[in-house]
Amino acid sequence: MLLLVDLDGVVYRGSTPVPGMAALLERRVAAGDTVIYVTNNSRWHRDEYHARLMGMGVPARADHIVTAARATALVLADGEARPLTMVFGGPGLARELRDAGLRTVAPTDRGLAAEPGAVVVGVDFSLSYARLSTAAEAVRRGARFIATNRDPVYPAAEGLRAGAGAMVAALAVAAGREPDMVVGKPEPRLFRAAAESVGEAAEHAIVIGDSLVTDIAAARAVGARSVLMLTGVTTRAGAQAAPPDAGPTAIAADAAELGSLLEELARA
Repeated sequence: MLLLVDLDGVVYRGSTPVPGMAALLERRVAAGDTVIYVTNNSRWHRDEYHARLMGMGVPARADHIVTAARATALVLADGEARPLTMVFGGPGLARELRDAGLRTVAPTDRGLAAEPGAVVVGVDFSLSYARLSTAAEAVRRGARFIATNRDPVYPAAEGLRAGAGAMVAALAVAAGREPDMVVGKPEPRLFRAAAESVGEAAEHAIVIGDSLVTDIAAARAVGARSVLMLTGVTTRAGAQAAPPDAGPTAIAADAAELGSLLEELARA
């Protein structure tokens, strides 16, 4: 089976591994499943995620990690025009764009003077008034407005932290318009890019995620089966309250329950 596995809230919360997930994923890989890790978090480069997963004992290959930053880079690089790109986000996002052959500039006066053709927004831990104002001016001057994702928050060990969606919303208000494109979940582009990276179709995957509004919605958008984990942002009450057309294929409270469900889905 092809498993598209979310990270924050499924494999770990901040620096804390979700109990039992590393061992379960090791068993699934040993059984022949292809595990691709997909995340809307655009702060880090794939190599950093790979090191983090290996440090937690999670089986992972760097080329089997597809972040919203990586998917955004692939989308922008897939075409004749490869725009000079202003990065309103972290260094990992900028590195992914450069890995795909794109030239990048920072949201500074110098970057603005270079006349970027696109502004890519991700979670920005260096968020400032000046960076926001400069990115907004680039959009007003005609640069394409590309959002890696619109997650308002993401789960960390100390609680929920502001996500890229908060920066996207601020830029939309400052620039006076909404993004031209959103790559991450719940849009289907991230899952399609992840599946295509191993020569598969996204509709054949099983998505494992912790959010109804991103992971499960994106699974439905590509026609994939899904398992909602209750180890992240969604409670059982919230999952049960979801309308039938917005719910997952199955719900798992923990790694043990997920393991049983994957055995059933493999036989289906």
